[in-house]
Amino acid sequence: MNGKNNFLYAPNEDESEKASNSYILSLIALITGFPIPLFNLVAAIIFYLGNKKGTYFVRWHCMQVLLAHVITFVINLIVVVWVLGVLFWNFNLTNNFIAFIITAAVFNLIEFIATIYTAIKTRKGLHISWLVIGPLTDLFVKE
Repeated sequence: MNGKNNFLYAPNEDESEKASNSYILSLIALITGFPIPLFNLVAAIIFYLGNKKGTYFVRWHCMQVLLAHVITFVINLIVVVWVLGVLFWNFNLTNNFIAFIITAAVFNLIEFIATIYTAIKTRKGLHISWLVIGPLTDLFVKE
């Protein structure tokens, strides 16, 4: 995470609140829809679409949340399908399965912590760019 402010202006209170709310919504969607990975992704898409005409600061942070959910969706979908395969379709319980489950759990925990941290910082008007997702967000969101 990078706390460097890449924006040429300081976001106002309303912008900071909307950007922070995108992270808060993602936490709520994660908690309520945890077993269903698609729920989190749909919630992020809806929030982004609702703010796509907002200021650059708001759009940028909504897109960062959306891209994070796309990556998380893929990882969690693999977990769900693999677990269902082990439970119902006689997939083998292998070391690869266990390693992937642990990796997915660690990834989800890191995203959860990063989301809380970023929600707090963006509410204060700071720009937080996540390590891999931030540069991707720069590619998708233009001033």
